[in-house]
Amino acid sequence: MEESTRYFLSIADKIEKAFRENRELVKAVIKKINEYSKVLESVYGKDFRFKIMNFCGTHEWTVTHFGIRSLVPKNIELVAGPGCPVCVTPSHFIEEAIKLALDGITVYTYGDTYRLRALNSVRGYRSLSEVRGEGTVKLVTSLVDAIKDAGKTNRESVFIGIGFETVAPGYASAILKGLVPENLKIMSLVKLTPPAMFYSLEILREKPTEPPVMGVIAPGHVSTVTGAKAWSVVSENYGIPVVVSGFEPVDVLLSILEILKQLVKGEAKTVIEYKRAVTWHGDLRAQRIVAKVFRVVDDAWRGIGFLPKSGLRLREEYRRYDAFEELGVKEIKPSEWGYDLPPGCRCAEVTLGKAKPTDCPLFMRVCTPDKPYGPCMVSLEGACAIWARFGSGGLADEIAKELSLTI
Repeated sequence: MEESTRYFLSIADKIEKAFRENRELVKAVIKKINEYSKVLESVYGKDFRFKIMNFCGTHEWTVTHFGIRSLVPKNIELVAGPGCPVCVTPSHFIEEAIKLALDGITVYTYGDTYRLRALNSVRGYRSLSEVRGEGTVKLVTSLVDAIKDAGKTNRESVFIGIGFETVAPGYASAILKGLVPENLKIMSLVKLTPPAMFYSLEILREKPTEPPVMGVIAPGHVSTVTGAKAWSVVSENYGIPVVVSGFEPVDVLLSILEILKQLVKGEAKTVIEYKRAVTWHGDLRAQRIVAKVFRVVDDAWRGIGFLPKSGLRLREEYRRYDAFEELGVKEIKPSEWGYDLPPGCRCAEVTLGKAKPTDCPLFMRVCTPDKPYGPCMVSLEGACAIWARFGSGGLADEIAKELSLTI
């Protein structure tokens, strides 16, 4: 079992305990959600669906594992957004990493990226996991692990820096403190989440047969860095409520309640539910060091294409750490980018909230957690992987019974 899997399972019991220790609160919140739902139904009609999108893989895990979709009224539709960095990492960069490993360069990678399949084979290999016997590929849980090992071996090496805004300060800090050895380069593939949120909302509004997103549950961990202010443009430009949420089931239910309350009142504000960790302005020091080390670029998202100002690359001053500059890793140009999902895979639609995992004909047939075909089945933050493990509703029936609720 992968370390990331063990980690998620270890916290599941803690989250479940927190949920059940707040039974009376949960019952009161669900009651209020139902009341607001009925008010909205009287205005919009019985068949109207209020679509609420979450932008964090951990939120989707909470929603699905604990069966929150089964605990809210049927006219509330909870959909997953682009909250999985592994899922949107272009195939091109996996192919580049495979080339480096086969050329004798040590590749340090997270466990999920290790299993991520490329669209095109490189000398007969499609993933870093397949290369491990022929090249040097090492699994790490952080850049710090790569730094320690590279310092011991002195081998030419590269760290695959995948992640959202949450990981960028750690990367930047290691560089500024001079912790990264000369033989270790960084392939920065960090993605920025607000541009993906804007794109998702625009795409869904272009589909007139589907109800638009009426509210957003914004990512809590990312917001500890960016601050809730990063999402206020959504409320201002799209006229919908945004709630920065924590990750316990109670957090998510309270966020749904806040969104419905705003809809009833005709409001569209960005508010913080996750006040124990998130502030309006975020971590200003982290923002400063990220801006010092990285530059913002237009970046490719797997199966989606280029999104403006959605990625981070190292600045020229730090090129000695840059795998693109020092190891010849090739960038993708918009004119060269091609659709990079395997045939039949609907991961892009799932990532953008246009489809559910079960809408994909490959789901749990060709594509399973043991043998992932598409990127959304690889990571525990991927919607397909989450639905494959907990798609039956998770703990919904058991929790509802304990709360004396009828599903």
